[in-house]
Amino acid sequence: MDPFLLIGSLVCALAALLCIGAAVLRQPPNDITILSVAAVELFLLAYTVGAVIRQVTGEPVLGEAWEFWGYLLTALLVPVGAFWWAILEKTRWSNLVLAAAGLTVFVMLFRMEQIWDGVAGL
Repeated sequence: MDPFLLIGSLVCALAALLCIGAAVLRQPPNDITILSVAAVELFLLAYTVGAVIRQVTGEPVLGEAWEFWGYLLTALLVPVGAFWWAILEKTRWSNLVLAAAGLTVFVMLFRMEQIWDGVAGL
């Protein structure tokens, strides 16, 4: 298993669990939930640097490169959008939006790994 996928899965799962927990406890978005989604964004930035380095050093994307980079660009925007939602709407439901961002990025990360390895989509 690729270390990026493993670390990203853990970061996304932890962020989603924290945000779901806060929503269940009827808490508005707070530093913990917002910072957990910021951790997802930071991971994605590190993933981007890693992907650039992998490509520059000669490890090709075996699937469609445009699809991989499109997923990555979109994944980078998801936590930012959830962050703004949580800042603008301070209700407990915003924590579910933050949780959805973590889950969405996890699915996108899994698909990016499939594209990188040249696995056909479902």
